[in-house]
Amino acid sequence: MEPNAAPSIKGRPREFCVDEALAKALAVFWAKGYEGASMADLTEAMGITKPSLYAAFGNKEALFHKALDLYEAEKLAYTREALKQPTARAVAEHIMRGAIEAQTSACDPQGCLGVISATACGAEAESIKADVIARRASSQQALIERFRQAKRDGDLPDHVEPESLTLYLYAILQGMGVQSGSGASREELERVVNTSLMMWPTA
Repeated sequence: MEPNAAPSIKGRPREFCVDEALAKALAVFWAKGYEGASMADLTEAMGITKPSLYAAFGNKEALFHKALDLYEAEKLAYTREALKQPTARAVAEHIMRGAIEAQTSACDPQGCLGVISATACGAEAESIKADVIARRASSQQALIERFRQAKRDGDLPDHVEPESLTLYLYAILQGMGVQSGSGASREELERVVNTSLMMWPTA
């Protein structure tokens, strides 16, 4: 009697575009947050089955991290461009106006994915919050360094602390993200930006 042997089965090629599926997953997470997005929501939007999702992306948490990578690469490109602006005020304006464009786009959900995910609660979301916070810290550090350079260049007053100025700017950006997600209009967000720029410290 021959021993039973498992038949050799070649894996079937994926019948979906991974990049397109990830973009659709990002839209779900952006609209509902990490906790609010169920596996059923994700697989339906992505047009794939649960096994296909696990095979291509890992679990829900791993999928979110990949979606966050895509969000930063595509939706937050303006933050990297902002660092190249000639003055600290121009840096801040570029970031805030870029945030308006990102948060009020007719093609994307309203609000900021980072704000939505950082305010999630529950044990399942702890690693997600930690990742969002770590990414934000990295972005903040880049901004601090840019404002330090502005201070060395005489573009900012001596009494202004780059760290505090960065926290101030992020408080405005996070507030805009919350307001946008709550239905604030583009005009209202622009008024926030214009008022903030009026109060921006100059040398």
